Amino acid sequence: QVHLVESGGGLVQPGGSLTLSCAASGFRMNDHTVAWIRQAPGKEREAVSCISTTDFSFDYIASVKGRFTIARDNAKNTVYLRMSSLNPADTAVYYCAANSGLCSGHLGVYNSWGQGTQVTVSS
Repeated sequence: QVHLVESGGGLVQPGGSLTLSCAASGFRMNDHTVAWIRQAPGKEREAVSCISTTDFSFDYIASVKGRFTIARDNAKNTVYLRMSSLNPADTAVYYCAANSGLCSGHLGVYNSWGQGTQVTVSS
């Protein structure tokens, strides 16, 4: 059974950094495309970043380019989202999601989802 678990969220001050982790069980992460998706209060879910099976990465939100980095550690069957220079607009529940196809900003392509981890950026 496929299972994704996010961790690493929390409260951080503006300008701070966090690293989110997405650990998988029941399948090999390196055989799957993995995306980070977020949902801010009162807003729709949106794709943030995605990493392909060949380790190409894609950023779907202009404001995170240069601040967020997605990476995978196949030995740990984990994908990370390293976030820096955080600002209040980054406050959201962050989800990881996977599929066996290509990266996409369309959320419907992802068929395995974690439960989410809350990131709050506030002073």
